[in-house]
Amino acid sequence: GKALRGLPSFRIAKLGLGLVPEGRCIFASLTVWENLTATSARGPSGKARWTTDAILELFPWIAQRRSQMGGQLSGGEQQMLAIARALMTNPELLILDEATEGLAPIIRQEISGQSILIVDKNLKVLARLADRHYVLERGRVRWSGDSAALGADLDAIRRFVGV
Repeated sequence: GKALRGLPSFRIAKLGLGLVPEGRCIFASLTVWENLTATSARGPSGKARWTTDAILELFPWIAQRRSQMGGQLSGGEQQMLAIARALMTNPELLILDEATEGLAPIIRQEISGQSILIVDKNLKVLARLADRHYVLERGRVRWSGDSAALGADLDAIRRFVGV
């Protein structure tokens, strides 16, 4: 691993990390299309799996709303735009911070083949989304298992993490 603390955002992105932060953080004063293309990059491998065409296939509503200001979108649309924008960096690892609300089918089916780290408290949604689960406490793995184990240990894990 490599320490990321103190590195500017563009350097972290060049290392292959894409982030969808809690609260979405889209550019409200830019159009949907400007939000999408502002982060376009080939990624550290030099390949561009996520192109505007691929994003439009994943989120077809973007084509119709491309001229609309980002701040005028609904919360769910802003969330999808934030994910699309992060994918446009062509990350090796996409990090979703509290970003699962209402996106379970899209994340599970349409973004297959993309490594994703989901940070969330909604254990039931996570059980449907991910193949492997890890419970961290202060940077250390305190529990790990597959979705069946997560479902079986749900109450114990909730007590452990306090949600």
